[in-house]
Amino acid sequence: MDRVKTIDALRALTMFFMIFVNDFWTLKNIPEWLKHTTAEVDGMGFSDIIFPLFLFIVGLSIPLSINVRINNGDENRKIFKHIIQRSFALIVMGVFMVNYESASEYGMIISKYTWEIIMAISIFLIWVNYKKIPYLNNKVEYFLKFTGTLLLIFIAAIYEGSHSGETTWMRTSWWGILGLIGWAYLFNGLVYLLLRNKIKFLFIIFLTLMFMNVQENNFFEGIPAFKVIVGASNHLFVLSGVLTSIFFVKYFKEQQENLFLKILFGCSIIFLVYGFLIRPSFHISKIYGSPSWVAICTAINLFSFIILFLLVEKTNFNKFLKPIKAAGTSTLTCYLIPYLLYPILVLMNFSWPEWMIVGNVGLVKSLLFSFSIIVFVRILEKNNLKLKV
Repeated sequence: MDRVKTIDALRALTMFFMIFVNDFWTLKNIPEWLKHTTAEVDGMGFSDIIFPLFLFIVGLSIPLSINVRINNGDENRKIFKHIIQRSFALIVMGVFMVNYESASEYGMIISKYTWEIIMAISIFLIWVNYKKIPYLNNKVEYFLKFTGTLLLIFIAAIYEGSHSGETTWMRTSWWGILGLIGWAYLFNGLVYLLLRNKIKFLFIIFLTLMFMNVQENNFFEGIPAFKVIVGASNHLFVLSGVLTSIFFVKYFKEQQENLFLKILFGCSIIFLVYGFLIRPSFHISKIYGSPSWVAICTAINLFSFIILFLLVEKTNFNKFLKPIKAAGTSTLTCYLIPYLLYPILVLMNFSWPEWMIVGNVGLVKSLLFSFSIIVFVRILEKNNLKLKV
């Protein structure tokens, strides 16, 4: 089926809010409920629901994109290769981004901010969608990609980080946001490619991941905890999106949208109740990816899909989202731009006036910052500059 407006709208809103909350580090005296909750606190803030929602959207897109490739005649081998390449790109980006966080301020031959700028430029050079750029021949494309690759190798070679007072080279650490997405996409993409719409088997995998998520907290004695590279919470959010997408397509074709929404609403209530029931045993924690946090966020994800579906498919609400449409169509570009902009501002010794970064005024500033990033990306998109992995 064609692009689903609900998914594009949900992706655009999620990226808008991701840029917004990622800008909180520039603010002072903002409400605690908006921030990430610390690991020791039993609770969650608004910032803690954004990443799960993004993983859910990744899952929503997997069946649709793979089915398009199948309908276009792509063999499983070609789709498998695409999944591997896309995952690899996201994981590489994630690892470089997470290492910037612990980069030494003075240990490298260049500043950490220059290092970050080179990283962002390299990612653009390697993964920009050259096919959309007119009058660009293959030789130029290969040269630009090669240049980007050399730059990444260069900043990896000169990297020096600091972990707990110890000088280190680059580490995978927690893989970074894009790295987590990459691993979860790899796992779920391959699962869907193998099983397609075999709901029973997908549910078995979902329940297995739920158990793994519980056991990551060593709930059952004598049973070892294990991961599929990254925490089970990441795979669960994506797989919940995959299942939602499968049912959406099924009921959409059968013109039973209302039944689909009722089922989805029922599932969201079940996850919400389950999350609060297990809260005494598993405190709500994004940092630890606790089962209660996973369940509550899954409920929020499903409910968000319902609300957006009703607004976008049944009303003209989509026209109000047009100003941030690029966040849904050039999502990766939107995510990367701040990695280029922030270090440039630092090197320029730019600082916001105090009154612009405090309280509600600061929040408005961050909202406008997010909107400005998306508008800029919209301009890039119109000029055929867009990242694609």
